[in-house]
Amino acid sequence: MTADDTAPAPRAKVTITEIARQAGVSVPTVSRVVNGRSDVSPRTRARVEDLLRLHGYRKRRSAASAASPARAALLDLVFNDLDSPWAVEIIRGVEEVAHAAGVGTVVSAIHGRSGDAREWMRNLRSRASDGVILVTSALEPTLHEQLRILGVPIVVVDPMGSPSVDTPTIGAANWSGGLAATEHLLALGHRRIGLIAGPPRLLCSRARYDGYRAALEAAGLTVDESLVVPGDFHPESGFTGCTALLDLPEPPTALFAASDQMALGAIEALRRRGLRVPEDMSVVGFDDLPEVRWSAPPLTTVRQPLADMGKLAARTVLSLARGEHPDSPRVELGTELVVRSSTTAPRTAH
Repeated sequence: MTADDTAPAPRAKVTITEIARQAGVSVPTVSRVVNGRSDVSPRTRARVEDLLRLHGYRKRRSAASAASPARAALLDLVFNDLDSPWAVEIIRGVEEVAHAAGVGTVVSAIHGRSGDAREWMRNLRSRASDGVILVTSALEPTLHEQLRILGVPIVVVDPMGSPSVDTPTIGAANWSGGLAATEHLLALGHRRIGLIAGPPRLLCSRARYDGYRAALEAAGLTVDESLVVPGDFHPESGFTGCTALLDLPEPPTALFAASDQMALGAIEALRRRGLRVPEDMSVVGFDDLPEVRWSAPPLTTVRQPLADMGKLAARTVLSLARGEHPDSPRVELGTELVVRSSTTAPRTAH
């Protein structure tokens, strides 16, 4: 028997992915420990370092990588669409937190198309993102599974449906916002209150409608379905929806639009009919986008803390990337009614 016969078999090389799986953390977290980054909790760092020593892991280095700095930290922020000021407010909040943490932000739109989502996934793998924030976006189950395998943490803002129990979500108090908007109009004396609703596939839309209905029922009124018209959160659907309500034999005296953009479209429809806001119809929106305080008239609306939602989503996903866990997987930030000049008592109540 030779010395070679008694030598131990070479140990199979362990990958960062396997270290992450055993440590119960994301691949980017292990990468941070390997690269000596400081943004990892002490307990997580110790657990990862123990596994690295146990498996004899050695960081692979090339001449090029030895001369270059470590990969920059990145967050992926994914929208279904980017054609709304609403998205800008979310981006502003995420970017503020990411910039303070020295983390870059990659913004993408998948437009609800599976091909775009798969292309985004391919790009994500190549840039090794530290975390993903999904905003009212629906990914195919297979893509969610790929993110899980990669160990990339996910946070969902305004989920379209019910996300998995282990996916943190950030939202707003949409039900109470819809309730407050409708109660405000009821308190002014309105009884025929129209609603331009949001897309029914979105939880936030259904919650705003439920708040509208609850306020009417609490006032002893039933929902007149002829006063509820569909919308998609964009101005055009607000214009179309308001036009349909004005064509009713008995139009409403007040209108709750489930987004500011739809409220602005509704105001334009009223203007083209020669009607005035609020004298001929009161209008309430939802979001409190920066421009609505300068609309004519300034819009009464429900303030949704969009930038704060973006900030909290960024803090949460960065915390997950450090191997920490949020105190609560479901967070709803409060909404607030902001009364301006677009609402008043109906003429019949004067």
